[in-house]
Amino acid sequence: MSARNPHSGDDPHGDQPVSEAGADLADASAAVVCVHGRGATAQSMLQITGQFGFDDVAYLAPQAAGRTWYPNPFTAPTESNQPGLRSGLATVGALVDRAADAVGREHVVVLGFSQGACLGSEYVARNPARYGGLVVFSGGLIGPEVSPDQYDGDLDGTPAFLGCDDNDPHIALERVHESTAVLEHLGADVDERIYQGIGHGVVEDELDAAISIVDDARDDAA
Repeated sequence: MSARNPHSGDDPHGDQPVSEAGADLADASAAVVCVHGRGATAQSMLQITGQFGFDDVAYLAPQAAGRTWYPNPFTAPTESNQPGLRSGLATVGALVDRAADAVGREHVVVLGFSQGACLGSEYVARNPARYGGLVVFSGGLIGPEVSPDQYDGDLDGTPAFLGCDDNDPHIALERVHESTAVLEHLGADVDERIYQGIGHGVVEDELDAAISIVDDARDDAA
C-alpha cells in the first residue's frame, strides 16, 4: 500500500466525490449535509440518514481524501491538521451553500459523526447563521482549546444536538461541554445528551433527536 500523503496540495478534498440520496435537491423541502468520520465513507453516513424516513429531504455526503478529513487528533494544534482541515471546512461550506441556494439555509441541517461531527460543528460555529439544525454525533469543536470568546456571530436559535458517551475513547466529555457553551453563546438552542456505555457510536435515542431536527426543518419549509 502506498504511503503517499492524501492531503497534499492546497485543497485535498476539493476534487472528491459527493454521494447523494433522497429527494433531488431542486425538489426538496430540506437538505442534510452528512459528514463521515475518520476512516469511513460518504456512503456510511447515507446509511445512517437512510433510517430517517423522509422522501422530501435531500442528503449530500462528501467524501474525504484518504477517508480522513485531517491527519491528527481534533485537539492537536490547528496548523498540524492543515491543509486537510481548511479544505474540509471549505468542502462542507460549498455543500451547505449549494443546499441553501435550493432550499434556504434555514432548512439545511449539518450532521456529522466523530471526525465529521467535529468538522461540521466547527463549520457552523465559524459561519453562524440560522440553519435548519446541527447534529453532532460523538464530536466537538476543533483546536487545543475552545472557548466562547473565540467565536462571534449569531446562530439565531438554530437547534443543535450533541450526543456522546461519558467515557468516549476519542472525545473528552469536557470538550462536549465546551462546545455546548460555545454554541449557546452563539445563540443556538442546544440539546446536549451524555450517555453511559454506548461507546463511540450512534444509538436510537440520538437518531430520534436527529430525526426531530430534520423533521422541524421540513415543517418550517412547508
